[in-house]
Amino acid sequence: MSGVWTVLLLWGVVFVPALSHGALVISREDSTPQGSDGATRLLKKRSTDNMEVEVYSVKVACKVASRFAHTVITSSALNKANSSQEVFFEVDLPKTAFITNFSMEIQGQTYTGEVKEKEKAKKQYEKAVSTGQTAGLVKASGRKMEKFSVSVNIAANSNVTFILTYEELLQRKLGQYEIMTRVKPKQLVQHFEIVADIYEPQGIAFLDAYGTFISNELLPLVEKTVTDKKAHISFCPTMDQQRKCPGCDGTLIDGDFLIKYDVNRAETLGDIQIVNGYFVHFFAPPDLPRVPKNVVFVIDRSGSMAGNKMHQTREAMLTILNDLHEDDYFGIVTFDHVISTWKGSLTKATTENVSEAKGFVQTIQQSGYTDINGALMKAVDIMMKDKQAKKSTERSVSMIILLTDGMPNSGVSSTPQIQKNVHDAMGGNMSLFCLGFGNDVDYSFLDVMSRQNQGLARRIYEGSDATVQLQGFYKEVASPLLSEVDLHYPDNLVNSLTNSHYKQLFNGSEIVVAGRLTDNSLDNFLVEVFAKGPEEDFIVKGQASAQEWDILYPEQEYIFGDFTERLWAYLTIQQLLSLKETGTAEEKGNATAQALEMSLQYSFVTPLTSMVVTKPKTEEEQEEPLIADKLTEDERQKAQRLGPFVPQMVSNSYRMPSSPTYFGLQRGIQKFEWASPQPNRILQLEQSVVDSAVDGDPHFMIELPEQEDALCFNIDDRPGTIFNLVRDQLAGILVNGQTIGDKKVAPDGKVNAYFGRFGIVHQGLGVRLEVTTHDITVSQDGKQAKLLWSDTASLKGANLDLQVTKDRSLTVTLRDSVRFVVILHKVWKQHPYHQDYLGFYTLDSHLLSPSVHGLLGQFYHGVQFEVRDMRPGEEPEKPDATMLVKGQELTVTRGWQRDFRWDVKNGENVPCWFIHSNGNGLIDGNHTDYIMSGLFKTV
Repeated sequence: MSGVWTVLLLWGVVFVPALSHGALVISREDSTPQGSDGATRLLKKRSTDNMEVEVYSVKVACKVASRFAHTVITSSALNKANSSQEVFFEVDLPKTAFITNFSMEIQGQTYTGEVKEKEKAKKQYEKAVSTGQTAGLVKASGRKMEKFSVSVNIAANSNVTFILTYEELLQRKLGQYEIMTRVKPKQLVQHFEIVADIYEPQGIAFLDAYGTFISNELLPLVEKTVTDKKAHISFCPTMDQQRKCPGCDGTLIDGDFLIKYDVNRAETLGDIQIVNGYFVHFFAPPDLPRVPKNVVFVIDRSGSMAGNKMHQTREAMLTILNDLHEDDYFGIVTFDHVISTWKGSLTKATTENVSEAKGFVQTIQQSGYTDINGALMKAVDIMMKDKQAKKSTERSVSMIILLTDGMPNSGVSSTPQIQKNVHDAMGGNMSLFCLGFGNDVDYSFLDVMSRQNQGLARRIYEGSDATVQLQGFYKEVASPLLSEVDLHYPDNLVNSLTNSHYKQLFNGSEIVVAGRLTDNSLDNFLVEVFAKGPEEDFIVKGQASAQEWDILYPEQEYIFGDFTERLWAYLTIQQLLSLKETGTAEEKGNATAQALEMSLQYSFVTPLTSMVVTKPKTEEEQEEPLIADKLTEDERQKAQRLGPFVPQMVSNSYRMPSSPTYFGLQRGIQKFEWASPQPNRILQLEQSVVDSAVDGDPHFMIELPEQEDALCFNIDDRPGTIFNLVRDQLAGILVNGQTIGDKKVAPDGKVNAYFGRFGIVHQGLGVRLEVTTHDITVSQDGKQAKLLWSDTASLKGANLDLQVTKDRSLTVTLRDSVRFVVILHKVWKQHPYHQDYLGFYTLDSHLLSPSVHGLLGQFYHGVQFEVRDMRPGEEPEKPDATMLVKGQELTVTRGWQRDFRWDVKNGENVPCWFIHSNGNGLIDGNHTDYIMSGLFKTV
């Protein structure tokens, strides 16, 4: 039986030849947001010398005309095997984009996706799911991206070409537009090409193109040609230029490729383009003075904000307060089930007042429940009293910024009632901006409430950069330039106009209005803009004329189709989808019907439509429909919390999503099968390649990377206990870990324990390491060296390599043996309870002997279990199940643990089956059997 190989291409594009006909191989989707935005991690890669599927071409072509981006991804592969192979295609695309087309070209025949109403496509979806097929094509992928994936069975000696197209309107933030694309080849590609062509009639003010992975060697390959109105960017490395080293198969290309630019803004009226019966107006006048603002910060201090969230919120607020202008007025409301204020009214942002407010922020402590309604009512009351007292200027802009991480569970807890209360209280006199911290927040509730009050919501992802996220959002709204912006166009010449009234225009942003014209040959088109400035009204008028296409866009190779019409359609659909959530019952119904009609007309995959892709028929299988949907924010949140094994409700019973039938590796046996398509499915897994880790409080995780699954359990014991993690007598390797506790017991009485010391021994090599949160001590042959976490350093020897990344991680590589990674988790030094702790991860565990044992080591060479009887758990999104393992039946719960191996700063949520009671029933014996008398002892 041949082995399985994986080939990962640019932008998350994956080609995977599978074991045999009908087999499916699932690649990993990282769902934890961090700077990597959910980079794809796949199965371990075998040498490509004898690859039977050759990926010979990947091209990403992006055309941008007046901010509207049209991206086509084309990838081709050849099956050189003598039997059919299953080939996967995966690509990450921006979550703001709409898929418009997908096709597969196989043996001269093209299979094209068709956009249908979601309800009509649902029957095909349910039929596919009921027969055990994997029908969903789109999943969440990190903060800004969605993952499109599809597989097809390719006959021997046949080619396949995948073509995916998507479109989006680029949004201007902080003075620039950004095109971000995922570049994760994980292998060498013969014809590899990224090309972007940008045409902006206003002229390009600046442009930068770079990759987070770009080294000095690759830098000259990013070619940029920028003239007055157009730019051409290309990145086309050869296979040799992609290599990490001469003769090796590893690739240097691993990260994000970004293009950032802005346009010239010489006209106060903005830029109006009238082409082919449609117009678009870009309004962002230059050199406007800022308008003073009144802002109330409403900060959640409930118990769920404990720890890093509260610390990061304080840090962000200190910076935000520093950025207030002296003509701004501000207030602070903090809340749990009790509402508190810094002062009962708005205060001018003088140096003295800001300093006093910063002192108040540093005293905020978390406890209690969450009364969002009461907190917002208090903030509105402060704002209205200020307005009545006329403390701030009449032309100032008023806004409330809410930061919360949870659900309302004190006071008014009905989210529709809170939305109504807030909307009635605000009365259109101020804007509401909501920041949802973490994955437990009801984001859709905040999103609708913000849009109902002429603001917006933003998710703040948990991670070490949360402070930067909070500060970044504030910068976007910190400097209003105009308020109550109205853009007027001739009523008798325009219909189907997008939103033309905006509560405010912020520095670095842009207002875009588009419409359809009743007269295609008009010569004069009067445009008027009315708004409030800081001291006087802003009024500007001007005329625009319809222009010939060839004159406005002379560079035809930069243009795609009737893009002005598609830009109008894209913007109209986005605004209708918003009205569908925020309008009256009648408005919601009309908006839904109109958005659906336009989505079908323009072939956009939106939350109301689905793209149906019919896979070609084979001898063993009938034609198989696959469905590509547009994810809502709620669906993204669920996917990011639980990963690919989110249970679905089917006929009022829980059912696991469809999964592979068989999967095999050349080394060892590995099975992964669903016993039946019925609601109670059985999962059988015999795993030969396992990654194990321990991190946090302390959370043990047995990750099964080839199978997209993991087992996890916690060990609860007193701080100071030493546990054996790995013991391999044949290899002479020992790893013990000692737990530490918090500085003092927290008010809730919970005693937390973490690993604070590790002892690592390799008897054959004569190596001994002691790793603490302060330093790393290495001893060999009577010699000793000490490395500090505060420095980036490396130590290389004949038997041992150590690599320390400053305040982040230690990689221990033992000659011809296993690699260990120790993660340092830094905690704010002034935290009243918590302190620094360590995490431990094993790489290349298959190099240890079959007799390896320990809390982690016992799982290095396999574990057999079955999961059946899926049923609702205590929490709706954490179902329970019955696990058969080691002759016992255990109740397990679907949850997740954080893996910091690939993203040291923020980690990733890894879905897993949680075994309760200190892992009893999963681990051999009892957890107390693994307690050692010393850090380097075996008993």
